[in-house]
Amino acid sequence: MNQIYSRGPSLPLRLFLAVVCSAGLMFLDRYTDSSTQLRSYLTAAASPLFYVASLPQALFSGASEQFMSQQTVLDENARLKETLLQQSGQLQLLRFLQQENEKLRALLGSSAAIEDKSLVAEVLAVYSHPFSHQVVLNKGSNDGVTEFQPVIDDQGVVGQVVSVGPSSSRALLISDNTHALAVRAERTGVRAIVEGLGQWDLLRVMHLPHSTDIREGDRLLTSGLDGRFPEGYPVAKVVRISQDASQPFMVVYAEPYARLDRIRHVLLLSGRSEAMAEAAEILPPEQL
Repeated sequence: MNQIYSRGPSLPLRLFLAVVCSAGLMFLDRYTDSSTQLRSYLTAAASPLFYVASLPQALFSGASEQFMSQQTVLDENARLKETLLQQSGQLQLLRFLQQENEKLRALLGSSAAIEDKSLVAEVLAVYSHPFSHQVVLNKGSNDGVTEFQPVIDDQGVVGQVVSVGPSSSRALLISDNTHALAVRAERTGVRAIVEGLGQWDLLRVMHLPHSTDIREGDRLLTSGLDGRFPEGYPVAKVVRISQDASQPFMVVYAEPYARLDRIRHVLLLSGRSEAMAEAAEILPPEQL
């Protein structure tokens, strides 16, 4: 009877043959150069197998990165849509407030204090007198500049034109000790007068009773009541408050927003509303 399973070499013999073959291959690889060429052939033959074996992982990594990039774009798109929605709501509120403001002005019979023209000018010279803060601008009557025209920069109010020539003009800065303008506190609406002290970085708020609600950090804006400066332009920020019960008014100092000691280009505002014209008739220039 034929045996179904034939018996081969014993296990100890197989182990011995495997050890001998391994030792022989290691000897050939160490002391001959033929194994190097053989190894290169084997590596070249096995390279497609390595590529095929790593292909699923590469495809999975690429798909994962693509999904993550797409997810990042989707998240950013969602954030932008949310921001746009919030800004649209604020814009609607702004339009509503603008309509309400126009209705209130119509009821009061006054027009909006908005300038219809502006003119960019460059500072040509600065007066060197320690207490007279004035600058010379390169625009004059030939360019449409007029006396008492407001002057601002990108930060806030700078001053007003006091003298006009054909091709140049002279502006008095708000830091000059002879200059004053009407302001209001943005937070509370309290009205006051700000005057210059002859210092580039410091102004004084005049005649505020001790009970006035004003704090350090309050923004002071033009009130438009002096007939010279339109309403709503930033003037200064309150930086110091001192109260002395023996004095009738508190002492309040503010820092101008405009960098008056380094201005180079300014904007001259023109066009006055009817309300400003009426205020100019009420307040003569010598009281400003």
